[in-house]
Amino acid sequence: MREKIVVTGAAGFIGSNLCKMLLKEGYFVVAVDNLLAGTLENLPEGVDFKKVDVCDADFSRYVEGASAVFHLAARNCLDDCAKNPVDTARINVMGTANVLQACVDYKVPHIIYSDTSAEYEGVDSFPSRTDEVKPMSIYACSKRGGALIAEGFKNYYGLNVSTVRYFNVYGPAQDWRRVIPPVMSAFTIKLLQGERPFIYGTGEKRRDFIHVDDVNRFHLILLKEKSIQGGVYNLGSGKDYSILEIFQKIESEIGSGIRPEFKPELPGEAYRTLADISETCKTGWTPKVPIEEGIKSFVEYTRERLSRG
Repeated sequence: MREKIVVTGAAGFIGSNLCKMLLKEGYFVVAVDNLLAGTLENLPEGVDFKKVDVCDADFSRYVEGASAVFHLAARNCLDDCAKNPVDTARINVMGTANVLQACVDYKVPHIIYSDTSAEYEGVDSFPSRTDEVKPMSIYACSKRGGALIAEGFKNYYGLNVSTVRYFNVYGPAQDWRRVIPPVMSAFTIKLLQGERPFIYGTGEKRRDFIHVDDVNRFHLILLKEKSIQGGVYNLGSGKDYSILEIFQKIESEIGSGIRPEFKPELPGEAYRTLADISETCKTGWTPKVPIEEGIKSFVEYTRERLSRG
């Protein structure tokens, strides 16, 4: 009988890629999503899909018999969170509490809470260490709330909770439908369509980009190695690039000759992200996808997806 793994937010970017990797590893995957942000197109064939909101009372039954739950479901667009703070708290804090309670009720051995590098928004020292956080935005504070709830369940109920903080993850199925899409998607789509991409500010802001395959390789290590479970881990590359550098790398791959259009800074964005991955690397994991290789494959994927309409 195959080991059962539950993934919430499974039809989203990281979740759908995680489902694919878990299926390849031979797991029975229950994919939970309410499809408000994710799409069925993202889900691989072979998952047991359940359309349900993590805040719903009947969510809990889907974790019965699971050996682990990856909790990725969240409202995560900065602008969207700022405009809908109450619903953001409902999903990111109360939804997390509901998932954790379900795991207590059905004695799930391991829960992986997906956190964010936005926890480090107000921290001025780099690279960012896991032991110093200062969330500022509605989104970051809501994720901090979820993390604190998880810590409470860990301390009070003895729940085995691992926390992973994603930096700027990119790769196939990245959400490009937002009003302001993630930078990799925004640049690639505009250039492939022959349009000028927007750069908000001067392009000097720096980001630590990590390919989704590297992120999910760590997820698998965390799933299998009991000795490292229960910790807090940064998932980044340990390198940062300016937004202008990323534009130049994508434009060079596409060869459009198009220049960006500069717009005023967006409010609430951190100037820099850079992960301290020293503790993560002690587990035997290292990021393996070079930025040029990742951009090349991402451009190919996006070109194919756009051709489908």
